[in-house]
Amino acid sequence: MRVLLAGATGAIGRPLVRALVRDGHEVLGLARSEGSAAAVRALGGTPVRADALDREGLLRAVDGLSADAVVHQLTALRTPRRTLAADDPSTVLRDLGTVHLLEAAGVLGAGRFVTQSLVLGHGYRDHGDRVLTEEDPFGVRTGTVADHVVTGLLAAEERLFAADHVVGIALRYGIFYGPGTWFDPTPGSRTVPVPLGGGGTVPWVHVDDAAGATVAALERGRAGEAYTVTDDRPATWGELAAARPGRRLLLPAPLLRLAVPYLGCLMLDTHLRTSHAKATHDLDWTPRHPDHRSGMRAG
Repeated sequence: MRVLLAGATGAIGRPLVRALVRDGHEVLGLARSEGSAAAVRALGGTPVRADALDREGLLRAVDGLSADAVVHQLTALRTPRRTLAADDPSTVLRDLGTVHLLEAAGVLGAGRFVTQSLVLGHGYRDHGDRVLTEEDPFGVRTGTVADHVVTGLLAAEERLFAADHVVGIALRYGIFYGPGTWFDPTPGSRTVPVPLGGGGTVPWVHVDDAAGATVAALERGRAGEAYTVTDDRPATWGELAAARPGRRLLLPAPLLRLAVPYLGCLMLDTHLRTSHAKATHDLDWTPRHPDHRSGMRAG
């Protein structure tokens, strides 16, 4: 397939470009700058200079091109704000960015569309020991600042599934770790504040495994379906920090909440367990790294 990939130079975008090319697909990588365009070329893709939030510019950039599929992996998670609001960059990319990319899919003649979602759409709260699946409620708000994230995730899925010109597939990833993420095992990469005592237990997925699941969804995903893409073992934030080489920045819970309220909701209040059984059955996908210990060793 020829695939337009939005977010080609992000943490999941880079391994995804490599995985797509390895499987014989052609990648058109959306690039806002010449630096991003050069990175797309270095990864083996062909850059398309446009900004997904600039509707007219995006549609001009894809006019005259063709593609079989569009993959939406755009977020602004690398530099999260201290507080969240309705105009949070990642929320806008998930909402308005999806609208524009769906229009671009129509111009390109793309029949398939895969979008990034997150298991956190089940709600930033303590779900107990119950293992959640795609059949459980999604888009659950808890009356906290983290609701803005949930709103963006729900908007992306609803807009996609309402579109009648594409086969829409949503991938509900666990929290990414690995190269280019908050938990990058590369020595000298930045530290992330984590709570003393470990914090909440959440699902994770290595970016290479997330990329593999995305290729599988592109090739075998069913129309109108959401798939959970996580590893086999949820873990606390403290466990990930301990597995990462180098210095750790541990903060008492009250200080973490005060410093970054959104991270407080995520790292302290959220206890979530999920199953990737549906992705394994439908997509013939299983994570190469069953947990963060394996993934961190692999780099």
